[in-house]
Amino acid sequence: MKTFEDLYKELMAATAKHEEEDYLRTLDPYDAHQLDCLLHPKKHPVVWHTGNCDCDDEHHCVNVCPFHAINPGASGNIVIDEDLCAGCMFCIQECRAKNLTNSKDVIPVLQALRSHKGLAYALVAPAFLGQFTSEVTPGKLRNALKMVGFDGMIEVALFADILTLKEALEFDKNIQTETDYQLTSCCCPVWIAMIRKIYNDLVPHVPPAVSPMIASGRAVKVMHPDALTVFIGPCMAKKAEAREKDIADAVDYVLTFQEIQDIFEVMEIDPAAMEESEKDHSSRAGRIYAHTGGVSEAVALTLERLNPNRSISIRTKQADGVPECKEMINDILSGNITANFFEGMGCVGGCVGGPRALIPHELGREHVEEYGNKATYPTPIDNPYVIELLHKLGIDTVESLLEHSDIFTRSFKDKTIPVKK
Repeated sequence: MKTFEDLYKELMAATAKHEEEDYLRTLDPYDAHQLDCLLHPKKHPVVWHTGNCDCDDEHHCVNVCPFHAINPGASGNIVIDEDLCAGCMFCIQECRAKNLTNSKDVIPVLQALRSHKGLAYALVAPAFLGQFTSEVTPGKLRNALKMVGFDGMIEVALFADILTLKEALEFDKNIQTETDYQLTSCCCPVWIAMIRKIYNDLVPHVPPAVSPMIASGRAVKVMHPDALTVFIGPCMAKKAEAREKDIADAVDYVLTFQEIQDIFEVMEIDPAAMEESEKDHSSRAGRIYAHTGGVSEAVALTLERLNPNRSISIRTKQADGVPECKEMINDILSGNITANFFEGMGCVGGCVGGPRALIPHELGREHVEEYGNKATYPTPIDNPYVIELLHKLGIDTVESLLEHSDIFTRSFKDKTIPVKK
């Protein structure tokens, strides 16, 4: 019987050539569950079980899950609770039998690009710089994605700009005393899931904002209702986020950097050999979201531009990696509050340290910083493209992001699924 990896690679290659039906007709013995996962990933949790468990001792995958989303089933094989799973990948990393893997959306994405009648957009995370070798500029990546079948590429950093504005406005409105504080980052689904599912008493301190991924998907669908939206980034947790019921209208599929690299390889596309294309219009603030401390710096700079005479200044504290995030939250709960703006990132290094990044997070941070420094505008309030985009979406003023911006707003109240701490 074919291994899961063999099945994945062969089916992906056949789909890229529009020959998947012929391949399936001649397929040698295979695991029906594995094939169904590849063909219909949305029917399954974002963590897939691809083999039988024969662990003699306690399951390591069960012990490391911070959300208690994985448990031994009646047959001895593990079962994943899709409502609790945040896609943090700890279980996959700790599975000694290597029977767990992340959801792969490559096959339905390639099929959708082939059959979709409307426009198709690749929404690329700010962490993309340097992932496909240092020679792959944003313009070259844009043309490589067009060869895959996308009509356009949108840098999600532009929407990180808008969310930076929103969070700065929320801070200016809500932090009025020395004891007030705000929790961010809206861009990290693992951090938000920790607050909602484990420390849900802290939900009132989270500003009501969607992530830049959701903001970009929603904006595209407002301007092009029939568009296909595919997010591309280093994070498997984004697959779980895109499925959450109250925001599932935004992004049709999520691919990791590793998955898009698989597509480039099977279609024999070399992004480094592409011609240059036009540049994107995000500010430095939006581009640096991808590393630890980037959100804090972006919001602090934007707040200074919005209200330079504010009596209570922003004091930031960051944590990256789940253990460090838990430690920071426990400090808050114990009253050891040394900041008024707390930024959490589920991965060490931030998004550039995502489990499906292609380069080390230290190198990813360097590339992101360099790209941020090349931005024409330092903050979103300086960026005319942000203002132009807001106008296209029916938002007349920056200040109305607080009251009249359903597209960028998400209420976390009554959407918690508490788990045992």
